[in-house]
Amino acid sequence: MTLTEFEAMLLSEQFGEITSVERGAGYALGEHQHQFDACALITSGDITLVVGGVASNYPAGAIFRLAAGVVHGEFAGAQGVSYRVGRRMAVPKTNRTAARRAEVNQ
Repeated sequence: MTLTEFEAMLLSEQFGEITSVERGAGYALGEHQHQFDACALITSGDITLVVGGVASNYPAGAIFRLAAGVVHGEFAGAQGVSYRVGRRMAVPKTNRTAARRAEVNQ
């Protein structure tokens, strides 16, 4: 998938913020979570994500997705990692019912 195709996919899935991220060799971030859904295309290097004790490696060309609130760790490979990522703010649980009602009533 090209960057242009990836970004078009992100926009079609309503990922409003699209940015590039670079992490050097040895980068490691222990367990944490985000308040947004993420979808990323690895452009160089590789990254390992650990979710629920399961490690998954994503090399250049791979796409990973993480839903908002998923606790995970992340670790760059020996050459570091670069990726293009889309971020989409999640609807807070307290607002999901209201959002669904609004969609039905449209």
